[in-house]
Amino acid sequence: MTVAWSIADVARDSGVTSRTLRHYHAIGLLIPARTAPNGRRYYEQEQLLRLQQILLLRDLGLSLGVVAEVLQRRSSASTIEVLGRHKEWLLREQLRLGQLIRTVDSTIGNLREGDEMKPEQVFEGFEHNPYEAEARERWGDERVDAGYERMRGWSEQDAEFARTGYPRVHEAIAALKAEGVDVREPSVQDLIQLHYEVTGLFWTPDREAYKGLGQMYVDDERFRRTIGGGDDSVVEYLRDAMTVYAETELPG
Repeated sequence: MTVAWSIADVARDSGVTSRTLRHYHAIGLLIPARTAPNGRRYYEQEQLLRLQQILLLRDLGLSLGVVAEVLQRRSSASTIEVLGRHKEWLLREQLRLGQLIRTVDSTIGNLREGDEMKPEQVFEGFEHNPYEAEARERWGDERVDAGYERMRGWSEQDAEFARTGYPRVHEAIAALKAEGVDVREPSVQDLIQLHYEVTGLFWTPDREAYKGLGQMYVDDERFRRTIGGGDDSVVEYLRDAMTVYAETELPG
């Protein structure tokens, strides 16, 4: 007999509310395996795996409409590919956060003991901007300093958005590119809107500047490696999508 779980079971174990699950059913995103005469919904393993995919795609910043489109296009092979990339990103985050936890623990221990810490111990595990000097040369001190001034005014939500926004866009863009979605499609342009909003935390590029940023991603090996993970076509896809966005949404 096939094992099935009630909507209450799925809500409890997944952290998704019953109301949200009912909404997913109503819009055709997650159809229960069966619905009892009393209206109670039941889910089997196939639906649980689909819910996992929905949650992963939502975590990448995709709207429900885009999630539905991606799932409709997706084959089992591309599902495994997307999950693999998402796992790699999660593992990198795990390593980074683990190092930060060790650094904070070490700081607490040294402060309790009254010991002095070397600078490299204080800042071990923190991410630094390797492009600052280059940015100052390319765009000038005034623009870079203005970016840092914006950062000082960030809320906690802004800081979290700045840290996770670009990786979410890159993961989702790679998924849509694998699905063969045209860069002019709303699902892609919604992601570029998200990309532009992240960029806006630092500076506000006009049409030509935003197109130039996309081209820089392609031209610079470091950005190609960070964004595409070895697949340059993903970076070119992102650039093309940014160009469409700039031409249609940004002032000249």
